[in-house]
Amino acid sequence: MFKLTFLGTSAGVPTKNRNVTALALQTTLNRDWWLIDCGEATQHRLQHIPLTVHELAGICITHVHGDHSYGLPGLLASASMTGRKRPLILIAPQPVRAWLEATFLHTELYLPYPIIHVDVAPIQQVHQQPGLTIERFPLSHRVPSVGFRFSVESTKWKLDTAALRAAGVAAGPDWGKLHSGEDVVHDDGTVLKANDFRIPQTERAAVVVGGDNDTPSLLAGACEGAQLLVHEATYTEAISQKVGPGPTHSSVQQVAQFATASGMPNLILTHFSARYDTAAGMAELEAEARQHYSGQLFLARDFDSYELGPDSVLTKIPRPERNTVPRARDPDPA
Repeated sequence: MFKLTFLGTSAGVPTKNRNVTALALQTTLNRDWWLIDCGEATQHRLQHIPLTVHELAGICITHVHGDHSYGLPGLLASASMTGRKRPLILIAPQPVRAWLEATFLHTELYLPYPIIHVDVAPIQQVHQQPGLTIERFPLSHRVPSVGFRFSVESTKWKLDTAALRAAGVAAGPDWGKLHSGEDVVHDDGTVLKANDFRIPQTERAAVVVGGDNDTPSLLAGACEGAQLLVHEATYTEAISQKVGPGPTHSSVQQVAQFATASGMPNLILTHFSARYDTAAGMAELEAEARQHYSGQLFLARDFDSYELGPDSVLTKIPRPERNTVPRARDPDPA
């Protein structure tokens, strides 16, 4: 139902191994994808994965801080240079939109496609289309920050073969027509209604992606019925206590305890302080998480991809080699 690819997993500043925050999210509904946060150089990270800005449906920004938004002007400009015309949805706090407008003005950036801005402040349901709903949930940080819940619903039809045989309809082309929703005329002249021989099977899944947040329990409502939580885990609990309340981030322990209390079956931690950017540092974070959470746990790395199925099973996809040669792209109109 979902595929998630992490483009940046570092907190605050990039490291040699990790860029600042960005996450690509795809669904099985269509080829569209969504970007959650857009730290500096996100467009460079996109050069290494098979996603293009032309199939980007929208961008969700959790809060205005630069490590979550400084990549926006460059990405939007590059989309323009490669010929994008399709409108782009921007779900973000109002200050992000105001900053972009100032950047457009002072750098003479003109986009040939419209930006459809949705302010996250006044409404919970920020986007809806057939099969996909996006909701925002306020969090606790130094500036207004939100988390997003992506809910997918997909209905497939299963042919009721027992009913067909009982009606005397032998396997053949008529079965295919009925399965596709087409009524057919039986050999005896009766009309077979497709919906009399199809059984709907609806699959649902939900993913919650938190922004910067020092109180994971604020996502309790968002996590009800969800199968995966993606949340920042900037520090261990010991370091969190040492740095004090100023940074307003979550510790690994806080997130792990919340995931356990909420019955979350899958947890991906991200947004790690640069102080942990070593094998020993990541092992320390993982040990703390496993002490407080026994579900399916991953600590994200840049370019890690995961698939979440309707059965709530989260699978890490083996890493392919990153692209080392430029991808073919649309001609540069400039």
